Amino acid sequence: MTPETLFYIIIAIIVIDFLIDKILDALNAKHFNDPIPEELSDVYDKEEYEKSQRYKKERFKFGMITSTFSVLLTLGFIIFDGFSWVDQIARGISDNSILVALIFFGIIMLGSDILMTPFSWYSTFVIEEKYGFNKTTKGTFVLDKLKGLAMTAIIGGGILALIVWFYQIAGDDFWWYAWILIAVFSVFMNMFYAKLIVPLFNKQTPLEEGSLRTKIEQYAKSVGFQLDNIFVIDGSKRSTKANAYFSGFGREKRITLYDTLINDLEEEEIVAVLAHEVGHYKKNHIIVNLVASILTTGFTLWLLSLFIGNPVLSEVLGVSQPSFHIGLVAFGILYSPISEITGLIMNYISRKFEYQADNYAKFTYNGDSLISSLKKLSKNTLSNLTPHKAYIFVHYSHPSLLQRYRNLKTGF
Repeated sequence: MTPETLFYIIIAIIVIDFLIDKILDALNAKHFNDPIPEELSDVYDKEEYEKSQRYKKERFKFGMITSTFSVLLTLGFIIFDGFSWVDQIARGISDNSILVALIFFGIIMLGSDILMTPFSWYSTFVIEEKYGFNKTTKGTFVLDKLKGLAMTAIIGGGILALIVWFYQIAGDDFWWYAWILIAVFSVFMNMFYAKLIVPLFNKQTPLEEGSLRTKIEQYAKSVGFQLDNIFVIDGSKRSTKANAYFSGFGREKRITLYDTLINDLEEEEIVAVLAHEVGHYKKNHIIVNLVASILTTGFTLWLLSLFIGNPVLSEVLGVSQPSFHIGLVAFGILYSPISEITGLIMNYISRKFEYQADNYAKFTYNGDSLISSLKKLSKNTLSNLTPHKAYIFVHYSHPSLLQRYRNLKTGF
C-alpha cells in the first residue's frame, strides 16, 4: 500500500469516527425532552427536571465545540506535517532514539494539554460552577494539572522508554517484553493505586467508628467478605458528585467512600452501594476485567509488531526517516476502529457485570435501598434519565438508571 493511500485511509478513519460519534450525540440529545419514565418520576421535581434539561443541553453543545476543535486540530496537524515538524525538533535535541521518542511525545502531550486547558477550565469554572457541582479552587486546578503532567512524564515516559529499548534489542519480538511489562504494571497499579496515586490528589482517612462502620462490617461478615480497610476520601474538595469504589486484592483490598456519598445517602443506602461493590469482588469481575485488559493489550502489541517496522507508517505522516515513535502514532490511528470494537465488547460485558453486582446486593442486602441510592445519585448529578439506546450501547459502561431499576424490581 502506498503512503498516499494510507494517508487517505487515516483521514477517513478520523472523520468517520468523529461523524459517528456526533450522530450518536445528536440522537441522544433528541431524547433530552422525552417524558420521564413512570418508574423514575420521583427522581426530579419540576424545577430540578428543568435544571437537568438545561445542564444536559449545555454539556451537549460544549461537547460539540470541544470535539470539533480537537478533530480539526488533529487533521490540521496531519495534513500540514505537524508530526514531521515535532520529529525534527526532537532529533535536533538528541540523536538517541529513546530520547527522541520521549521528547517527541513530550512535546505532543504538552502542546495538546495546553491547547485543551481552556476548555477544561471553562467546563470546571463555568458550566460545573453554574450548576453547583464545582468545588475545585483555581489553585487546585493548576496543581492537579502539574501533578498530572509530572505523573505522565515519569510513569508514561518510563514505560515508553522501556518499550523503545525492547524494540532496539528484540526487533519485532519486542511485543512480548512490552506485554509482560504492562501486565506487571497493571497488576501493581490495581494493588497499590489507592496507596501510591490517590494520596497525591486526595486525602484518605479511615472511616470512623460508629453506626455506619458497624453496619458495613456486619454486612461484610454476613457474606464472608474480609474487609478491614474502609476509607473516606475528600471528594468534596473538587466536586459535589459522589462515588464509591473497590480496589486491591488480598490484604490490599479496600473500600473507598467519597465524603459526598456519605453526605448524600442514608446509611442503609450506603451499605447497599457497598454490597454492590462487594458483588463485583465476589463475582470476580475485577479479575476478569484485569485479565481482559491484559489480553487486549497483548493483542494490540502483537498487531503493532507486525507493522511497526514498515517505513510506510512513518512516510504517511510526512517523516522520511522511519522510527518507532512515528510508526506508533500512525498505527494508533489505524487501530482505532479495532479499538472501538473491543470497547463495545468491554462495555457490553461491563453492563452485564453491573446487573450481576446489583443482583448480588439485592439478594444479600436490600434492593430497595440500592434503588433509592441510585435515584438520589442520579438526581444529585442531574443525570440523563432518557438516554438513546444506541448511545447506551456504544458509550455506557453501566446500564441506564431505568434498566437497573427494572432489573432490580423485576429481574428482566
